[in-house]
Parts: sequence; structure tokens; C-alpha cells
Amino acid sequence: MLEIKNLSVRYRGGHENALSGINLTFEKGEFVCILGKSGAGKSTFIRCINGLQKPNQGQVSWNGESVSNMTEKQLLKIRREMGMIFQHFNLIPRLSVLQNVLTGMFGYRSTYKNLIGWFSPEEVNRAKQVIEDVGLTEQIGRRVEHLSGGQKQRVGIARALLQQPKLLLGDEPVSSLDPGTSNHIFTLLQEMHNRHQLLTVINVHDVDLARRFATRIIALKDGKIVFDGSPELFNEIEFDHTYHNAIKNKQHSYT
Repeated sequence: MLEIKNLSVRYRGGHENALSGINLTFEKGEFVCILGKSGAGKSTFIRCINGLQKPNQGQVSWNGESVSNMTEKQLLKIRREMGMIFQHFNLIPRLSVLQNVLTGMFGYRSTYKNLIGWFSPEEVNRAKQVIEDVGLTEQIGRRVEHLSGGQKQRVGIARALLQQPKLLLGDEPVSSLDPGTSNHIFTLLQEMHNRHQLLTVINVHDVDLARRFATRIIALKDGKIVFDGSPELFNEIEFDHTYHNAIKNKQHSYT
């Protein structure tokens, strides 16, 4: 279970909180989409979950352990259970698909083995299996720099799955992809989510994708929760109206 209690973040030099008083609980099996305009706090929220961002107040707990108070060594261990898919892929362009996916094993291995790049036959076979799962077997030896955007994101998904995570996180993983490819990626994420019985929390700007794939939508505006519920109950028009009114009120307060 993932618990967020009174989470607040303000960046150095900022005049307002990036996140303010966030209280949420997530259970295994949920496929959660976090919606919000640019600057709403989505990326900060995801970074707090895996410990990349320390909150000014409150805490994030994963299965009863406080992520927010962990040392870097402790975080390395707990991040094994948290697969992360990045907006800009975070792959090594000159390495092959297989080599990039194998980096998902780094958290389980010694620094020496990681430095020399030695992997056991069992590790390689596991990597080949997840590459097959995401439909990239024919590209397994190809350099990532020669892949399409959608293929690169599939590599990122395979790398995350190789960790055998219990929690799958995504920070705008389809924002740079065309609608058709985005739909394919989300279909794949849903398949992996169901197959491995994960808790999945993904930032997304596309309301249609969230409605189609999420079991729960959370909408953020100015670092605060403005909606938390089922996709069927989410009202995009009301959300946009609330957002634009907030912007107008903020601009008015400065005049």
C-alpha cells in the first residue's frame, strides 16, 4: 500500500508550494492516472513517491516504510520495488535494446558487476522475456538511438518490468508520442499492470487516455487535489472551468 500524508513541497526561491497538503492512499491493483496542466505538480508528486524529491512537510510511506525519511542507501533498496518510466526515456542511445533493459537489474547487483557489465545467463534470459513481452524481440540487438519514439518507450517499460516491481510509476511517458502510439503504449501498460498485478500511478495530460485506461483519476491544480474518483465521474469541462477561473483570480490578485 502507498500512503501520502499531508505532503507539501516548495522549491527553493519559490513563492508558492509545488504541492500543498496532499493526502492519498493507493492499493494494489489500482491503475491511477494523475491529470493536470503544466505546473500543476504532477512530476513533483511522482518524484516524492520514489524519493527523488524530499518534501518540506508530510511523508510518503510504501508498505509501512517512510520513503521520505530514508537515506540514499535505503532508497536504492526500496526502489527495486518501484519501476519508473520516464518522459524522455532515460536510455543509453549507443547501447542495444538488450543492454538498456539489463540496466533494470542494477539495483539487485554489486557495483563491480554493474561496472564491468557482466550478467548471468539467467539475468539475460529474464531480460529477453520482458523484451518479448513488450514486442521488441526483433530489435533486441539494435542500438536504441535507431528506434522510434514508441519503441524507445517500450524499452523503458521493459527495463522497469525487469526490476519485478510492485509499484509502476510513469512521469508523462507518452507526452512526446503521437496519439496512435500513445494508445498502444497505454494498452501495453494496462496489459503489464494486469499480468503482474501491480499498483500503477502515471502522470498524463491526455484526458481521453485517462478515461479509457484508469481505474481512478486524480486531478491536480496548483499543487492541490481538485478531483479524486472514477473516470466516469470526471468532468473535463468543469475541471477546465475551475482551472481557468483560478488563473484569472490569481492574475487579478496581482493587479
